Amino acid sequence: MTDPLNGSCLCKAVRYQVDSLDMPISHCHCYSCRKVHAAAFVTTAGVMREHFRWTQGEALLSSFESSPGKVRRFCSRCGSHLIAERGHQPHVIVRVATLDDDPGVRPTSHIWTTHDVPWLAYESLEHWDEWKT
Repeated sequence: MTDPLNGSCLCKAVRYQVDSLDMPISHCHCYSCRKVHAAAFVTTAGVMREHFRWTQGEALLSSFESSPGKVRRFCSRCGSHLIAERGHQPHVIVRVATLDDDPGVRPTSHIWTTHDVPWLAYESLEHWDEWKT
């Protein structure tokens, strides 16, 4: 058995562990993910409920039902969105960027690209190792 992956919110008040990422990592471009994360897309992976546990600060979680039956859980202090879930599903959807450890696997797809914004570009952009000053 491998060591669990640790995750946390920005302020570190809420922490969790996952035993494994049980579904492929995807970049989700849906409207609600874009809005809740204030980003062009969010990187997610499914984790079976039995492989996920809160290890600190669970009482600090707040939630929001963003669509019927889909609940998003986030830190009430810093606002970091950590997971989304539908109660009837056997898994939760972890926000991969909140993992503190490298999961050792890479994204396999972009999903909900029909929701892409017109200004999103993937290729031919300048990039820097740090912020350009």
